Amino acid sequence: MPRLYLILFSFFFVVNINAQNNLKKYLSFAKEQADKGDYYYALEYYKKAMELDSNTIDILWNVAETHRAYKDYRKAEFYYAKVYDREEARIYPSSLLNWGLMQKHNGKYEAAASTFKKAKKKYYKQKKSYLYKKAKQELASVVWALSSAIDTTDIIISPLPASVNTKNSEFGHGIYNKQLIFSSLRADSISAAEEVYGSSYRTSIYSSEIVDLKFSNSEKIVDLFVENLNTGNGTFSLDGKRFYFSKCQEDGYNYKCKIMIANYTDGHWSYIDSLGEIINQPQANTTMPCIALIDGKETLIFSSDREGGKGGLDIYYSVISNGNQYGKVKAIKTINTLDNEITPWWDAKEQALFFSSSWHNSFGGYDVFSSAFTDKFNKPINAGLPVNSSANDIYYFAEGDTSYVTSNRIGVMFSKNPTCCSDIFMLIPPIIDVPPSKEETLADLNKRLPVTLYFHNDIPNPDSWDTVTPQSYMETYDDYTIMIGRYQKEYSKGLSGDKADFAMLDIESFFIEYVDKGVADLQLFRELLLKELERGAKINITVKGFASPLAKTNYNVNLTKRRISSLVNYMRRFNGGVFAKYLDNNAQNGGKVIFSQVPFGEYTANQLTSDNPNDVQNSVYSRNAAIERKIEIQSVSYLEDDKEFSLTTTNPVFDYGDSKRGDILTHTFRVKNKSNETISISEFRIPCDCTVAEAEKGELKAGEEMEITMTVDTKNLIGFMVKSIYVKIDASDEELRLYISSEIK
Repeated sequence: MPRLYLILFSFFFVVNINAQNNLKKYLSFAKEQADKGDYYYALEYYKKAMELDSNTIDILWNVAETHRAYKDYRKAEFYYAKVYDREEARIYPSSLLNWGLMQKHNGKYEAAASTFKKAKKKYYKQKKSYLYKKAKQELASVVWALSSAIDTTDIIISPLPASVNTKNSEFGHGIYNKQLIFSSLRADSISAAEEVYGSSYRTSIYSSEIVDLKFSNSEKIVDLFVENLNTGNGTFSLDGKRFYFSKCQEDGYNYKCKIMIANYTDGHWSYIDSLGEIINQPQANTTMPCIALIDGKETLIFSSDREGGKGGLDIYYSVISNGNQYGKVKAIKTINTLDNEITPWWDAKEQALFFSSSWHNSFGGYDVFSSAFTDKFNKPINAGLPVNSSANDIYYFAEGDTSYVTSNRIGVMFSKNPTCCSDIFMLIPPIIDVPPSKEETLADLNKRLPVTLYFHNDIPNPDSWDTVTPQSYMETYDDYTIMIGRYQKEYSKGLSGDKADFAMLDIESFFIEYVDKGVADLQLFRELLLKELERGAKINITVKGFASPLAKTNYNVNLTKRRISSLVNYMRRFNGGVFAKYLDNNAQNGGKVIFSQVPFGEYTANQLTSDNPNDVQNSVYSRNAAIERKIEIQSVSYLEDDKEFSLTTTNPVFDYGDSKRGDILTHTFRVKNKSNETISISEFRIPCDCTVAEAEKGELKAGEEMEITMTVDTKNLIGFMVKSIYVKIDASDEELRLYISSEIK
């Protein structure tokens, strides 16, 4: 070997050895800092390592994980995407799921939905695994978020001043005797432990005096400080004489917390001790105490990862007797999930438990939820915007009309990462001087539309020509969702391997993205509608019906009428009949609601959908067929002069069946004036030049009937056809729709 080559080889060999040594050193330092919870400096070392090697999957993964722990969701999203692009979840199975979670954290709900769909397919063969269950739940969650994100309020939200919030993390706990009690991690970094406790520094409890919503400089409650331990989560007993809080010892990434109790008399603290093993189960992490008065009994509510839970931190309660005796610990099963449920707070006024969870339908990370207590804790409801955000929202509580939430959303004080740390935010209801106009309130209702509700084939009341049903929509929904296994079995029949798996996933996604979403949309719409009716509004709701093309048109028209009837029944029966007086027009405030039916039958259905009764796989159980079986709340309007549209007909659709191209199709409809006044036919609106209409006369007296003839020229038409005319009358913006349908050959 020539001497020059030997020198160069030796030089590059030494350089490479030095680079490899430096790389190992940087990675070791980075891991050491991350283990201590100092993610900023861990990332500084990872940055140096990336300058030497930016392609190794292990390094990219650790960078993604550290950005996630540091709560830099934008960069975490970028690196999880890079990891998945390289290894497609083969080496790091959670890379795809975490990518979607970061997209959700960044408010990219449509992108997150696509990622979670991909994750479901990836994890489908491990249906019992956390990854699959989490991907399935998150898909449902972002579908919900996409719908719910349009709902905003005029609540004013602002961070507390610098006398409380700092560039590190603060966590609000409650207000007692005009003192804000909170905890703070006043250090240069934050922990990965669900924003509860730090691993390289300590959390302590502070107070700040409140006067007219102004906060004094905070002071550490020295008597509750414990050397080398974290303290937080403070709450007083009902009589104000006992103070419950958490004391936590660090164990790597794990935290062993116990609930402590201190006596409080005349501003002085004494007798600090831990609760017994009934509450503080050995080896369990027990934290975040909350005191409530439930059914006349003082009750301790807390979070714990004790044995027997559903997963992570769950919420439990124990009834307190004589101030120092704790009853059997019970889980609140209706709210606990595979993920964490944390920061419980009891709203005595609303008789509801507020808490945060990273599982239920949310806008991102942890969201605040409420569970109303009747004789039990009810299904949780998302607290909505702006209480929640795409970041972590925890430690909700309220005092009077003002509520508080702790969040690491954009807007917190920070020094390096805009979402690294948590601040306490205050939410104040607006002072409304001028009530909203009709147009403004109507816009709130219409922005929720369409609300689309789905049905199993020929439901409700199969094989019936009735136009009404005794069933409520929620009854049909419950029966429908139980059938998902049957749909998967029938739709995947004859398929094998991935094709069978994907067919079953297709059906599962349909129920999540369409059927369940419809119910969620209906619930949100219902709440807004009730508020308007309680203000005395008179509202007309237009509902259109659709059906798959398995049956004849006239039959499907009646079927869609039954489906609309089931919606009206649901509204009538909801919550003990709160809508009944408005439906029956006997509300004392003058509020009123009517449902205008537009039974479309199958004529807007996808013409590729099978109409073969022998092919139930595609005509009944396919996604394409299921999507067609629906009703839609399509518009909301105010009733003009408190009058319903007076022109009606029993049969708005006439089906010719088969006809030949060039045939002239004519049908005469009978219409009736159902009002007690004379009405005038003002005009026909006819969308197609191939159609003409003629009225028997121009006026109809009260209760009188007449004929309207509709004619369709089919010379330029082929295939399945629906043509319509719209009949308008004076002094009304509404129209009567009449249809002729035919299969033209």
